[in-house]
Formats: sequence, C-alpha cells, structure tokens
Amino acid sequence: MTIAQYNNYVRKLQREQKKAVDDYNRQVRNHNQKVKRSVDNYNREVKAYNQRVKSNRQRLKNELNKMSRQSLRTSNYTVYQRSVVSLNTHYESLDHRSEFGGLNERYNHFVDLSEKETANSVEVLNALVDSDQNQIAVELQNSIITNQLNRISLDLDNRWRGAIFSLSPNNPDAARHFCTSAREVITQILEIKAPDPHVISLLPDCALTDNGKPTRRSKIKYLLTKKNLLDNDFENFVEEDMSNIIELFRMFNDGTHGSSGTFSLVQLSSIKKRVEDGIIFLSELAS
Repeated sequence: MTIAQYNNYVRKLQREQKKAVDDYNRQVRNHNQKVKRSVDNYNREVKAYNQRVKSNRQRLKNELNKMSRQSLRTSNYTVYQRSVVSLNTHYESLDHRSEFGGLNERYNHFVDLSEKETANSVEVLNALVDSDQNQIAVELQNSIITNQLNRISLDLDNRWRGAIFSLSPNNPDAARHFCTSAREVITQILEIKAPDPHVISLLPDCALTDNGKPTRRSKIKYLLTKKNLLDNDFENFVEEDMSNIIELFRMFNDGTHGSSGTFSLVQLSSIKKRVEDGIIFLSELAS
C-alpha cells in the first residue's frame, strides 16, 4: 500500500468515525428533545390540573362561606340545604382520603369532578336563596354535553336536548320542565348501563327495592365495580351526589320553590350547570 493509499484509507476511517459520532450525537439530541417535550407536557398537564383543582377548591370555599352567611334565610329550601351539607361532608371524607394517599392514583380525575359537583350543589342553593345579579349566567340554550349521551342512547341525547329547550326565563315553569326531563335522563343512564340482571349477577347480595329491583346505590356500586373504582368513600359520595340532584328535582316537582314559580337567569343557569355537570359525572362513571 502506497503512502497516498494509506492516507486515503485513514481519511476514510476518520470520515466514517466522524459520521458515526455525528449520528450518535444527533440521536442523543433527538432523544433529549423528546424527553424534554415529554417532561414539559407532563409539567403543563400537572400545572393545568393543579390550577383546575385550586379553582374548584376556592369556588367551593367561597360558596360555603356564602351559604353560612345566609343560612337563616333558607326556610323554603331546608331539605335541599341538608342535602347540600351532607354532600359536602361526604366530599370532605373523600378528599381527605385522596390527599393522604388513601385512594389509588386512578381516582384523581373523579375526585376532581367530585369537588366540582359539591361546589355546584352549594352554588345552586345560594342562587335560589339570594340570586346575585353580579354573577355570570351561562347561555341557557347551549350545552357542554356533546356526544356523551349519544354514545349511550340516541333517545337520551334527544331527551337532554328537550330539557335544554325548555329552559327560558320567559317560561314560568322552566325549572320544573327542565328537571323532569333531566331526571329521566339520569334514570335511563342507570337503567341502560346497569341493567337489573347484570347488577344481580355481579352483586348477588346487592340491596333491592320493595319490587325486587336493584336500588340506585346497587347500580352505582355495579358501575364502580365494573370500572375498578369501588371504594366505600367514593361509593358514598356518588350516591349522595345523585340524591342531591334528585332532591333538586323533587323540590320543583313538589312545587315548594316559592309562589311565583319563576326564576332569574342566574338561578336557571345555576340549576342547569348543577344538573349538566352531574350528568357528565355519571356518564363518565358509566362509560
């Protein structure tokens, strides 16, 4: 091999080594960039989650403080007030378990939703007792429920659209019409996603009604079991949450909401938000 050939060979080896080093460094940079993006995305999600929890927690605190200040003026809503207080008690138990590691990581999303449910229940009571016109009212004819109900049943989706359609400040019976339709939506979610034979098969010792059908709590327990979310505190909260919404429905159907039967835009907005988020909460558990 001549000197020129040897030098060419050495240069070729050097080029190959340089290319190998450059390729390795490029792979390392790409890997580091992917890791950084993953960390940034995770941190962004954590930040958003913490901000959402902080917002719900502050809203719940504000609504509870407001409720305590006007508790002496809730004579028309004492039964619903007791339901709201009970729901908050169950939420505090659930939150305590979650905060101190008593619940599995998979519960975090539903604990977050539970806090929102509780805040909504207190907000409705406060709006009914003393409508604050400075509050922001949502658009009554729009709904944040998109395809959740449609995935369960087209009929449920149509029923919900009918409930939304009935909401109007010009309708003197808007709240009762809305609640009647919405109650049927909740009932049918449980009937469709927790059929009686399936509940009894999975939970043969479940509680039954006088007619021999699984109770609402049994159906809730069935859904939580199927979703691998069964926990006594969480089961208690979901049952109390549904009871709170049903009590709201019962209050309007019994005509105990006052002599006028009419509600302000803020009051109707609060009622709608309470029921809407409750349906989303139950739909996620049933999905």
